[in-house]
Amino acid sequence: MLLLLQLLLTGAIVGSLLFYAACAFFTLRFFRSPAPSLPEAEILPGISILVPVKGLDPDAWENWVSLCQQDYPTYEVLFGLVDTDDPAIPLLQKLEQTYPDKVRLFTGLAPRGINHKDSSLTYLLEAMQHEIIVFVDSDIQVSRDYLRTVTAPLVDPQVGMVTCAFVGRHPKYLGAALASLGRCCDFVPSALIARAMDGGLRFAVGATMAMRKSALEQAGGLHTSRIGSDYNLGKRTAEAGYRVELSRYLLESDTGNETVGELVRRELRWARTIRFNRGNIYYGQAFCFGTVWSVLLLLVSGLAKWTIALTLFTFVLRYLQAFIAVRNLQCDGLVGWLWLLPWRDALSFWVWLKGAWGDRVTWRGRNLQIYEDGLIRIADAGETSPS
Repeated sequence: MLLLLQLLLTGAIVGSLLFYAACAFFTLRFFRSPAPSLPEAEILPGISILVPVKGLDPDAWENWVSLCQQDYPTYEVLFGLVDTDDPAIPLLQKLEQTYPDKVRLFTGLAPRGINHKDSSLTYLLEAMQHEIIVFVDSDIQVSRDYLRTVTAPLVDPQVGMVTCAFVGRHPKYLGAALASLGRCCDFVPSALIARAMDGGLRFAVGATMAMRKSALEQAGGLHTSRIGSDYNLGKRTAEAGYRVELSRYLLESDTGNETVGELVRRELRWARTIRFNRGNIYYGQAFCFGTVWSVLLLLVSGLAKWTIALTLFTFVLRYLQAFIAVRNLQCDGLVGWLWLLPWRDALSFWVWLKGAWGDRVTWRGRNLQIYEDGLIRIADAGETSPS
């Protein structure tokens, strides 16, 4: 039995080594390939930026102003809120007065489903004026070339959606550093592997999704009672016969002073969302935790010399892969946090294990139950979401 366990752990480590090598390769290939050319200004179509808002983030004004100062000829920015007493409304009213030719504000949008974010977006879809849609999270700050860059791949009619990853380049607190390491060293490289294997992504990231209105309709539109709707919309866009592209544009998103507990609850929600959307593919992530398997193998083998050598090699390759990701994603502010990488791996492993079962999540203060391929309903009274 002990020998069998050692063989299983060794197999998991070998698989993880291949995963680390693939992460490094596809990261280098993606970020060192020539940047795609941008279309000429005279052929740029009009764009509607749709932003669902709930609450007021610390840098809200700077975030929203950045959307209104794009180097792009024709676009509008629509903001939608459920609550008429939301603290963001006065600032958004000021923004509307500052940019009256671009900004429109919609408040009191009665929920059309459990997912209030997508519910608000359905109202904005009805009010927008242009064919190209860019869904944007409200806590994102962008540069002036953002619109031109993220919509450029849509010139190809086979591209149905463009999405952007987000990273925190200069985290100041432990929780933010752990979150940033996960996004930079794990999520983006993994997405690039999936992109290469599938000829495009089969999911999307809600921080930015750019698509034509016609492609959204063919993908089935927005679903207002679904969790991970961005992830699912990317999957449905691919199933409709389109390619989903990952943009070279990287969004900046720092989780501030988020605690480790808050980080775990958020990532557990993501993990269960992915499991319900992707099924058994979720369990293939077992080959992403080489450092964890190495430590377990050391303990099981009684610190045998060959396991010490294998563990050292695994850690060296993991750190090399992480360093390649940090440098190519221009996250030099994470270098000082790389000592946390084994703890980040252990945390990811724990979240993956917890995400492998259960159907309860906490989202925006509500306890929800996931079923089928990511649909949600309010959990039974008295039930709590596991953390």
